[in-house]
Amino acid sequence: MNIDELLKQIKKVHFIGIGGSGMCPLAEILISNGYTLTGSDNNPGDNIDKLRELGAEINMGQSAKNIDFFKPEMIVYTAALLPDNEELVAAKASGIPTYERAALFGAISRMYSNCIGVSGTHGKTTTTALLSQVMIENEKDPTLVIGGRLPLIDSHGRSGKSDIMVCESCEFKDTFLELSPDTVILLNVDDDHLEYFKTMENLIASFTKFCDSASELVVYNGDDENTLTAIKNMTTEKKLISFGFDKKNNYSADNITYNRGAFPEFDVIENGNKIGHVALGIPGTHMVLNALSVIAVALYNGVSMEDIEKTIGNFKGAGRRFEVLGEINGITIADDYAHHPTELTATLSAVMKMGYKNVWAVFQPFTYSRTFMLMDDFAKALQIPDHAVLTEIMGSREINTYDVYSSQLCEKVPGSVWFNTFDEVVDYVMSKAQSGDLIITLGCGDIYKAAKKMVQLYSEGK
Repeated sequence: MNIDELLKQIKKVHFIGIGGSGMCPLAEILISNGYTLTGSDNNPGDNIDKLRELGAEINMGQSAKNIDFFKPEMIVYTAALLPDNEELVAAKASGIPTYERAALFGAISRMYSNCIGVSGTHGKTTTTALLSQVMIENEKDPTLVIGGRLPLIDSHGRSGKSDIMVCESCEFKDTFLELSPDTVILLNVDDDHLEYFKTMENLIASFTKFCDSASELVVYNGDDENTLTAIKNMTTEKKLISFGFDKKNNYSADNITYNRGAFPEFDVIENGNKIGHVALGIPGTHMVLNALSVIAVALYNGVSMEDIEKTIGNFKGAGRRFEVLGEINGITIADDYAHHPTELTATLSAVMKMGYKNVWAVFQPFTYSRTFMLMDDFAKALQIPDHAVLTEIMGSREINTYDVYSSQLCEKVPGSVWFNTFDEVVDYVMSKAQSGDLIITLGCGDIYKAAKKMVQLYSEGK
């Protein structure tokens, strides 16, 4: 029996690694559809708290005993688990149908007749969240799966009543190929996850397959060379809409200006004609491209340009995407998910234009392979801020076979420092930062905890 049929027959589902950004929204959707959810995770956090509030029963620690304790009818696990994970091994030996998270995601995507998959190496979460907000505020009532929290709904996902599903579609280990989208947005293709794909050619080929899987429409970045290669190699016909800075694209931007030094405002050009004007509430030139993709898809789905103009400026970012956590004693503390050199460059270049006296970038490298393969690119990006502070690498799903450490990256960034623990990072930065400064934590691991601790300590006057 395939997973689509099984979901129609069972009601009790167990998630191993339930707190992950990819797992949490699927859990929320199942809960809202009447399923009983249980789960386990090794790390406490906001997602765990949220799911418990919604009724999920969650044990901390991934143990074989969880399978017998919860007695689920289906088990779903995150791809981030190592093969010898005790609970995963027990799940596969239990006889209970056990699926990787991508299989469940794919099954959910097939429940909707208008599934919009947002893909690309960078910008997926922000673009998915922006499109979601435009759809919600214009009464499209979509179902959502977002890699970050959307402040409008204070959640990573929701179950809507329409046929529209907006979902972040990640290329990691080809998981997005499990989805069945009707519309694909392709933002860009850059050198990430090469520990899996090995070559850029393989990575581009996977994006081609994802675009081919769209039943109706592909909206793509016409300025990005790798994206154009992916589109050129498609084997199936469908409607194509391009966006970019170049006026040759179906949608482009003109007369770009910046509010507060970093927040773009621009005319929207459709096939050479001005159709509107938008002002974004999120910083960075790269956000112009993300916004253009959203505008193209929203218009295609019946939202008027006038309504897009009214609602797109309301979006202030997704959780952990330049999320301002506090402004205390004149010091601004923010958090951002940037974990690739291209993302670090975009975020740090934007904040350096926002008028802060000093920018303190606190970066947690994520995975040994990425840090090793892109070491020089990381070093270049981390020279953008006034001060760079590093933590040790969060290995996550990997073993350090690369013999790589943050101290090696630190040596390539003049004036930078690194520490083993968050407590050391917090003490150092708080002892140095002054009124008018920005402290921004960066990385896709748990570095946000350091930012939240700084907010707490500043608030307590320590």
